[in-house]
Amino acid sequence: MMKFAWVIPVIPLLSFVIQICFGRRLQAFSAHLAIMLMRITFVLSLLVMVERFFNQTVSGEFEWLRNGFSSFTLGFEVNPLNTLMLTIVSFVSLLVHTYSKGYMKNDERFSVFYAYLGLFTFAMLGLVISPNLLQMYIFWELVGLGSFLLIGFYFNKDSARKAAKKAFIMTRIGDVGFLTGILLIFSKTGTFHISEIFYQVEHDGISQTAITAAAILIFIGAMGKSGQFPLHTWLPDAMEGPTPVSALIHAATMVAAGVYLVATMFPLFAASKAAMLVVAIVGGITAIFAASIGIVQKDIKGVLAFSTVSQLGYMMLALGSAGYVAGVFHLATHAVFKALLFLAAGSVIHAMHTQNIDLMGGLWKRMKLTGSLFLIGTLAIAGVPLLSGFFSKEEILVAVWHSDQPVLFWLAIVTAFLTSFYMFRLFFMVFWGQERSDIKHVRESSEWMTWPMVILGFFAVVLGFVNTPWFGTWLGNWLVNDQKFLAQVGVQARLDAPAWIMALAVTMTVLGFLLAWALYVKQIPSLQKMFQRKGTVYQVLLNQYYVDGLYAVTVLPALKSFSVVLSLVDLLLVRGTMKLLVGVVKGASALLARLQSGGQVQNYGAWMIFGLAIILVVFLITGGYVK
Repeated sequence: MMKFAWVIPVIPLLSFVIQICFGRRLQAFSAHLAIMLMRITFVLSLLVMVERFFNQTVSGEFEWLRNGFSSFTLGFEVNPLNTLMLTIVSFVSLLVHTYSKGYMKNDERFSVFYAYLGLFTFAMLGLVISPNLLQMYIFWELVGLGSFLLIGFYFNKDSARKAAKKAFIMTRIGDVGFLTGILLIFSKTGTFHISEIFYQVEHDGISQTAITAAAILIFIGAMGKSGQFPLHTWLPDAMEGPTPVSALIHAATMVAAGVYLVATMFPLFAASKAAMLVVAIVGGITAIFAASIGIVQKDIKGVLAFSTVSQLGYMMLALGSAGYVAGVFHLATHAVFKALLFLAAGSVIHAMHTQNIDLMGGLWKRMKLTGSLFLIGTLAIAGVPLLSGFFSKEEILVAVWHSDQPVLFWLAIVTAFLTSFYMFRLFFMVFWGQERSDIKHVRESSEWMTWPMVILGFFAVVLGFVNTPWFGTWLGNWLVNDQKFLAQVGVQARLDAPAWIMALAVTMTVLGFLLAWALYVKQIPSLQKMFQRKGTVYQVLLNQYYVDGLYAVTVLPALKSFSVVLSLVDLLLVRGTMKLLVGVVKGASALLARLQSGGQVQNYGAWMIFGLAIILVVFLITGGYVK
């Protein structure tokens, strides 16, 4: 089956083509067709993963282009990391496809939505099986295109159009770094193939300076896709897309692509301490930066968006701290519980017709199933013991501790507290307490929407057990054992963890819960008075540290000024040169047109005699020949 892994991305591409060509004729059946094709995609991904448990890495390539001595190939590779990603992406995409059947059923562009889902899934699956950087970059850009279409799906809304453009432009900024890094690597190694790059890194085929520069440039690309500070501003705005899109983009696909890129190129990063430190610092700053913003947001999807940014920072912090397994493990658990939270939020929005949590409250008695599943997702992301997020977050803290970066470690600890607080705050404000608006009309969502949430809720509970200090680290062993390049840079399946780290992590979770409970359930007056002071700090957090405003008064004017200079260059130099050339050609053609008089044969005869006379004069002067 592994030899045919390249078929997996083709199936959602087929879904895209069918929906685009025949979607209007298929009408409601378009959803069933798309769901059926995604089921096939998921089953094939699952079969490939099962087979990979018992076999070595398989790859296949064919020559695509040849330029002199350079050969450019396309193909696929099946290794533990991309097999895990294949399964996660196809699994979450299948559930989002199914959920959308209920959520989007009244939209007149129903089939177009499923077409975009198919295109996006194809691009992401193609990205994760790419064996070389050139092919990966092609699918990387296709992922950006798919996200642009999905985020801007409600294109009749000005905010959706702006959000789509913002996502496209911000991620392109990072992509310039990624492309530059790819070209730098090719100039030094003569290859795009990832395993060959690792081989040359191992055998000193690339200088340390080039390794550091290439790794940081590639990381800039990852920063754009994964919303790392300061290229994060597009990700919260991406909530303008339909909620199933938010679940797909913010859980296991687009934002995960940046983390996957760093994990895939980990031996390159591990060869440079400077690059690893950059990744860790950016990840740590992003984690606490976004978590602090999340504690004051009033949009239910906005809180989850900044939660995503924060958790992606956690993953980058782990990878930059040499916690390869911890970062990948959290990527897997986050895909499940964050998809659950977004789909549960979509269920609430679908019932309430608002995203403002100040207008919610008391929904538990009306939506007990959605509330229970949202609570499971909250417990998981907060790191409550025995749920999936508890195990993966503890792995990250251990990795950071072993990296001897105490500042980053305590940033991660504070982030754990903030995560627990803002998630329980969100749960209590939405489902607990008194009703803050009329909820008599609120009903539980349809089975098309609830069953995907139930499945995700189950995995949010049990998925963490695939890699624990108590029941075995088989996920870590599988990811690392037969990957020679990872072993060569010292990646371990499991790091020894002091017991106090786990105790401290649980303490932060409990403290975050207690603070949220005291403020939003017990409503202790003294605490409420302290936290309801809408002073400078509150305004800074509510306005997201004014990063967008800072860009508006610095980056945008600079870019506009630069564009004016370029337009003048285009007008005066490029177009001026072209107009000059056109004028010269027109003048020459006019002169020749006068010489070519057509019917006046005597003119041709005169010119012939004149030319013959010149030739004779030359012969007479030169003595009959030209020296």
